Amino acid sequence: MSASGGSGSALAPCRFALYFCACGLDTDTGLEPDELSGEWRGLSRTRFLHFRGKLQTAVETGTNQSPLKRTFKSKVLCHYPENVDWNPFDQDAVSMLCMPKGLTFCTQRDRRDPWFHSFLITREDGSRTYGFVLTFYEEVTSPQICSAMQTLQQMHHAEHGRGSCGDCAGTLYDASRDTLYVSKALCLITPMPFMHACRRFLTQLHRAIASPQAPPLPLESYIHNVLYEVPHPPPGRSLKFHGVYEPIVCQRPGPGELPLADFPLGEAFCLLGVENLVQVFTCVLLEMQVLLFSQDYQRLMVVAEGITTLLFPFQWQHVYVPILPASLLHFLDAPVPYLMGLQSKEGTDRSKLELPQEANLCFVDIDHHCVELPEDFPQFPNKTELIQELTDVLRSFGFSPEGGAVTVPRSPAGAGPGPRLKGSALKELADDRRNGNLSADDLAALELLQRNPALAQRAGVTDSEDEAGGRGSEVDAEELRNAKLNVQLREVFAGRFATMFADYESFVIQSAPDLESWVTNREQMHNFDKASFLSDQAEPFLPFLSHFIETQMFATFVDNKIMSQWEEKEPLLRVFDGRIEKARLYNIRAPSLRSSAYQRCTVLRESAQAIEQRLLKIDHTAIHPHLLDMKIGQGRFQQGFFPKLQADVLSSPPTSNKWSSRPATAQRRNDRNRHQCELGLDNSLKEKYLQEARTLGKAVRQQPKLSDLSPAVIAQTNWKFVEGLLKECRLKTKRMLVEKMGREAVELGHGEVNITGLEENTLIASLCDLLERIWSHGLQVKQGKSALWSHMLHYQAREERLELQADGPERRKSDPSPGLSTLPVSLIQDMRCVLPNISEIKTDVGRSRAWIRLSLEKKLLSQHLKQLLSNHSLTKKLYKRYAFLRCEEEREQFLFHLLSLNAVDYFCFTGVFTTINIPYRAVIVPIKKLSNAMTTSNPWVCVSGELGDSGVMQIPKNVLEMTFECQNLGKMTTVQLGHDNSGLLAKWLVDCVMVRNEITGHTYKFPCGRWLGKGVDDGSLERVLIGELMVPCTDEEAGRGSKTPPLQRSPNQTRRISMSSLSKPTSAQIQEVVGEAVNNIIKHFHKPEKERGILTVLLCGESGLVSVLEQFFHHGFRSARLFQKSVFIWDFVEKAVMYMESTDQMGDLQETPEPRGLSSETFCRYVSGINSAPRSIGKDGKFQLLVCLGARDRLLSDWLPLLAECPVITRMYEDVAMLRDRTTVSALVGVLQTLHDFPITLETSLVKGVDL
Repeated sequence: MSASGGSGSALAPCRFALYFCACGLDTDTGLEPDELSGEWRGLSRTRFLHFRGKLQTAVETGTNQSPLKRTFKSKVLCHYPENVDWNPFDQDAVSMLCMPKGLTFCTQRDRRDPWFHSFLITREDGSRTYGFVLTFYEEVTSPQICSAMQTLQQMHHAEHGRGSCGDCAGTLYDASRDTLYVSKALCLITPMPFMHACRRFLTQLHRAIASPQAPPLPLESYIHNVLYEVPHPPPGRSLKFHGVYEPIVCQRPGPGELPLADFPLGEAFCLLGVENLVQVFTCVLLEMQVLLFSQDYQRLMVVAEGITTLLFPFQWQHVYVPILPASLLHFLDAPVPYLMGLQSKEGTDRSKLELPQEANLCFVDIDHHCVELPEDFPQFPNKTELIQELTDVLRSFGFSPEGGAVTVPRSPAGAGPGPRLKGSALKELADDRRNGNLSADDLAALELLQRNPALAQRAGVTDSEDEAGGRGSEVDAEELRNAKLNVQLREVFAGRFATMFADYESFVIQSAPDLESWVTNREQMHNFDKASFLSDQAEPFLPFLSHFIETQMFATFVDNKIMSQWEEKEPLLRVFDGRIEKARLYNIRAPSLRSSAYQRCTVLRESAQAIEQRLLKIDHTAIHPHLLDMKIGQGRFQQGFFPKLQADVLSSPPTSNKWSSRPATAQRRNDRNRHQCELGLDNSLKEKYLQEARTLGKAVRQQPKLSDLSPAVIAQTNWKFVEGLLKECRLKTKRMLVEKMGREAVELGHGEVNITGLEENTLIASLCDLLERIWSHGLQVKQGKSALWSHMLHYQAREERLELQADGPERRKSDPSPGLSTLPVSLIQDMRCVLPNISEIKTDVGRSRAWIRLSLEKKLLSQHLKQLLSNHSLTKKLYKRYAFLRCEEEREQFLFHLLSLNAVDYFCFTGVFTTINIPYRAVIVPIKKLSNAMTTSNPWVCVSGELGDSGVMQIPKNVLEMTFECQNLGKMTTVQLGHDNSGLLAKWLVDCVMVRNEITGHTYKFPCGRWLGKGVDDGSLERVLIGELMVPCTDEEAGRGSKTPPLQRSPNQTRRISMSSLSKPTSAQIQEVVGEAVNNIIKHFHKPEKERGILTVLLCGESGLVSVLEQFFHHGFRSARLFQKSVFIWDFVEKAVMYMESTDQMGDLQETPEPRGLSSETFCRYVSGINSAPRSIGKDGKFQLLVCLGARDRLLSDWLPLLAECPVITRMYEDVAMLRDRTTVSALVGVLQTLHDFPITLETSLVKGVDL
């Protein structure tokens, strides 16, 4: 590295510009076709090399393009300085991005207007470097190049013949009469995005080239000045420096303001329209793949930079390439979130553009003002109100919010330099004198004008700053308007985030004692209490926020917050926290600032005034351009040509000038250090730990390397993608397991107690997205928007062709549900389940996600995908060698991670597709040893679930198995089973009822173990059975870790016998189970409504409220058989009612009857209502109904003392019975009263036919 480069880098962090370069045609190497350009891709090629006057051609037929329409390789012709230590010059990258389309030629017949665009290079450490390019046409003076173009034209006609190409009429080149022009680019590379200032500087430079008169100074003076003598404006200040003809002003926001953003946001909104831009912004926030599409490179940059600047206080963490060169099109195959811009060719049809993956892609067609959004897309909170506020801001500045009507503001050409003092303010001249920028004559004139105000006024020189600002040429009115509009639009978005995350600090978990231990255990730690945060949000915000808090940009934001306890706050975080603190001071509502009501931004005017004041009142003025120590005769001015610059004066900074020799103040050193931190230059241990902490997705956030496009580098990049996908899969499955396993996971030290339904749905949607990205990586040919579904369709077609030769579908090794035939375990079978049953899904992406949810619910996702990938020949046909699915070891680990999800139960298919029709199969299993398998009566059944019931269905006689179809029942809860007691064999002893969902395979068992029939058991003709989900018990599934505890089920005969005779629980045990049953109901209501279980199970299931109260009433109950008949609790209830009613009748005969209590009347009314109901539910069923109604209507605690004080109790209960112990009864009443605070709602199956 040269000494000049070293010296040039000493001041680099404070310099306005890092490099100046020119790109164009290298006459020494001649014409080289740009084979990577879009026009050449897919075409047969013609290669032309011109070297040392010799034309070498390698011709392959096939192209129809006229030579003037072809693109050729451009090269960096010069760049200054040679190098900057901390930001080396990347020649290949700059050449590609300065002229992404390569060299273009034209003749005097074509328009040759100059055009401006910008670009961005993201380095590996995340820092960004900005480039600003002005491209113009320069006449070709090389006879060899003109001759080569003439030869190409002749070869083109010889190959295609005249008139064979319709577009060639205006693109003919004849060297004898035409003037040939070639594109050339002038570029400034800066560390900060001062777009307007760079544009004005380059525009003035081009004016100097095109002008018939030479500029006041050689061009080297202006380039040297902007490279070495113009510093960054300090934070919160403005700076004026001089171009060729006019002064240029730039400004930098202060420490408490939004960071610098100079790209015109108003133009971005007008290009897309407000609603479209908000939708694209939401996609970026949720880290989807976003592809911008436009013919204009500057539009790509304006939209990309505009959206990323709106992210404050968050930062995009993934691949960011606003202008994707043709050489990097393979990066569209990246299976990671990205924000990229792709140049469209004129006349390109979107339908013909084949992208590697579109399942999670947001496609933004800027030129046609349309956006294609991914499916299952959550809306930004208060989207309608946000759009209205943005529309009002745009209209206040005269912009259309509809999209499509774009007038790009151009820098004015100006009228030339003019008189030195004309139209300048005296204050500005005084500033120039302090900076040494006035000549002796100007100094004398300034002193004269200061002494004589009248003379100054006649000369047009005023001391009024306002007048000077309004008339001066430093700040264009259009530029000022854009700056004010920019900051107001950004403030609107910043205000939304400040409202949504006003209390985010309360949910940040800072548990690590030091930085090193936090970094070491980062993956295992929960840094943010997501469940509590979501539970504190307004309901409409949840779909968006539940997705957003899972993104990498939010994780990095929280990491930065935790890191701030060990180091200085990251700049964006510091500004955001300051705003929240300020809002908290001015907001009287406590403790939270959050509200679902929309709050408009209140600082719009204030923020615009700060920008306007800085731009109109200049704080600093840079050294003027001046003559350099140059060799005479070189760089001679020639109109229309950019001269060959003198490298010796531009390669190094001045040895001494007032700016570089000033002692650096502490503030300047702090600014420099802060800027170095922003550029990722801090290599300290803390910075290293911070980088290590951002582990999630770290391997896949690889930026394209423009400087090295060798096959080895591309292979290495793809390998990093493979490693990143595997790591992401491991982290996602681990998170899903840990959150789902609940308390057991907490005891093992894994974090939160449970997972909310919203979080679960978000995680599963994220898994679907990951699988789509894995299946999209390395595709040979894209077919359809879902790569996974396309692969499955190929597999299905092949399997169906071989179906006749196959042995049949794979089946489970053992039958998990006795009485039901086994369902086939088949990937294709599940595809067939998805296609006809879910008519509302119209796309392949939706079918793919439905299939993933179904396979996950059936615990077959890993097995199905393994089966899909077992066809190696198909995988090789569909995928390139570097694809993730062809990396055997990583693929096996991936399937193993998915296999771990079988340890928990998901209902992600049943719970999402709630309106589809599902086939069910029901089997009644009788106890054959003790009863006839069949009954002569007419049996019926009704199946109920969380989402509804099937209605009463008649079971054909002598048939124990039936199928039916109805709308999705969800998780099944109860079965009502009964018959009409007709025929000779009307008694039926049923062991259980089995019901299976024929799509998901979930089988529920509803235990009974009781008789149905008059004169047997409790005389019931109908029973309400509570279900339990059957757990598969095959050898393969037996040892896969934890199982979700089964649901409670209906009490069976065995339990009732044990209560009465075999084992008698003690009083203490009964009190304990009563307390647990009531506590379970209370906990049920303390959960969010969408996450509650089935209340019927807690009331009527095993260990439910009815069951434990039965135990209470059975304690000390005299249940001896009287005349061979059992005595039931309901018998005691009926006798108590008879006593109460008889006492009431006796009181009517007395002169002063004792008033009957309200509780007594209610109790008698409820019992009479149950007895008179048309249902034959038996005595135990009636007691169950009484308890449920009492719990619903908050009457149980009133009824219990009535029964305890009834004299009937002495005949039916022993002295030791709990019901005869006043203390025990009083304690139970207190426990039951705790249920009064909750609204208990009963299933229709429980209260059918009872109107109370």
